[in-house]
Amino acid sequence: MFKDCTLEKSGCPEPVSMRVLLSVLYPVLSLTIFGLYPSMVQNMSQSIEVLNLRTQRDFQYVMKMENQMKGLRTKFRQIEDDRKSIMARNFQELKDKMDELKPLIPVLEQYKMDAALISQFKEEIRNLSAVLTGIQEELGAYDYDELYQRVLRLDSRLRSCMGKLTCGKLMKITGPVTIKTSGTRFGAWMTDPLASTRNNRVWYMDSYTNSKIVREYKTTEDFVAGVVSRTYSLPFKWEGTNHIVYNGSLYYNKYQSNIIVKYSFETGSVLAQRALEFAGFHNMYPYTWGGYSDIDVMADELGMWAVYATNQNAGNVVISQIDPDTLQVLKTWNTEYSKRNAGESFMICGTLYITNSHLSGAKVYYAYSTKTSTYEYIDIPFHNQYFHISMLDYNARERALYAWNNGHQVMNGFGIRLVAQEDILQVTG
Repeated sequence: MFKDCTLEKSGCPEPVSMRVLLSVLYPVLSLTIFGLYPSMVQNMSQSIEVLNLRTQRDFQYVMKMENQMKGLRTKFRQIEDDRKSIMARNFQELKDKMDELKPLIPVLEQYKMDAALISQFKEEIRNLSAVLTGIQEELGAYDYDELYQRVLRLDSRLRSCMGKLTCGKLMKITGPVTIKTSGTRFGAWMTDPLASTRNNRVWYMDSYTNSKIVREYKTTEDFVAGVVSRTYSLPFKWEGTNHIVYNGSLYYNKYQSNIIVKYSFETGSVLAQRALEFAGFHNMYPYTWGGYSDIDVMADELGMWAVYATNQNAGNVVISQIDPDTLQVLKTWNTEYSKRNAGESFMICGTLYITNSHLSGAKVYYAYSTKTSTYEYIDIPFHNQYFHISMLDYNARERALYAWNNGHQVMNGFGIRLVAQEDILQVTG
């Protein structure tokens, strides 16, 4: 259904096992990317074998870890019903699952990532194992909620780490494929990039203002069929169409403000809200199509971002990396690209890509790398099938672009296959 995409790649050689595994992931999606892995740390242990010698069995430990984390989530939910008795009955099983994570340590060491990050992962796994041992000795003396959150944080960090391994540079976009035709001319639809592969819920937000209603669908098939599983009424109206669902929460721009709101679908409450300092709002610095699209919240393999403009930067695009828990700005980059001249934009692997128009003839025209704080003008064709894009967002799990195009919900998709360092990354779909 989706055709080619390529990445251009340099740096350390990618493992043979990753080539095999990722060659069969997401076969229905395609994109051509040439990639550059982040600079690998030179002070790695001499015991780390050459990446090309890693086996399929090594990488399977990483994949097995995700399933083990899912099992832990289930157990901790059960603890809420009867913490002490269930922990006593299931302690050994929990401890065994933690012990099974220990083989992940040498596998992580074989990835030439940042040495300090590897050390943190090792300590995190060992500390959690030690806590579980303590629970066996004295049930009830530990804060189970805190332990559960630590496991979730480790899970999230490991997922993020795995995403970074496949980062690269955008070279080609193919598609699009129309998923559905519905709603007004403007709106947003999305899936959660941090959800498991079995969780395919879709969220749908029609219009760019004067609404609080979010519709949820259990699967893409239900979305196409119009079978709504749940409806949410947000505490505040939204502004624009540049929202995201990330790790179970909705992030959106609060109406007539420069405030980002984090809303939990699980609890039905606002978990955090924070103003973006100096950010223009309510059509002060929108994309070319207008629609109060001043503030664009987005996510990629490296985390969460906000793209906006300020008077201080002369109305040019500003990129801020955002803490998804507190919404605090972690770091900011000022570009020289006018926000009002941008059709839409999206982040991939820490690089912002901007389309030159929301109308027919659009192409990806400009790229700004937060890694190097440099920009370049590029020329990547982008087929604008229905001639009016009002939402464009990258989903790192699907490796696809989601678009709302003149009342059509559209995907430009891509699946990648990794090869050795000296080879060009090819994509098959």
